[in-house]
Amino acid sequence: MKRILDRADERILAELTRNARIPHAELAEKVNLSRNAVRQRIERLERDSLILGYTIVAGEGKPRTAGVTALMFVYRHDRMRGGEVIQALKRLPEVVSCDVISGEFDLVVRVDASATDRIREIWQEVSVLPGVRDTLTAFALSSMIKR
Repeated sequence: MKRILDRADERILAELTRNARIPHAELAEKVNLSRNAVRQRIERLERDSLILGYTIVAGEGKPRTAGVTALMFVYRHDRMRGGEVIQALKRLPEVVSCDVISGEFDLVVRVDASATDRIREIWQEVSVLPGVRDTLTAFALSSMIKR
């Protein structure tokens, strides 16, 4: 059953999107609810998979480890029955997104790794998966917009 969000849930999600570390008391004040009501709503949103996790996005000038981003385009033998390829990609922690796309290739996979050698290892793993017919990998030279 698909859950319908009320205005308070939408405001909670909007505030958490802006700052996932906001204290419940401060969030409660912003959305005009009690701290306990906010806590219960957040727990329900998590249980209903409307909140799947929390993350850190490093800003400009923040120390971060050097990394490499690549886009891997994957063509499967059978577009309709190629779910095992997606399951294998889910198990690779460096895979940060995987989208089904139209056109020549079936999937576009974004890979964030510590080094180009790790991208090569991932490419080797993916290219030999049962169901994968072909791949094309492109390295990101720089990131102009990252949200």
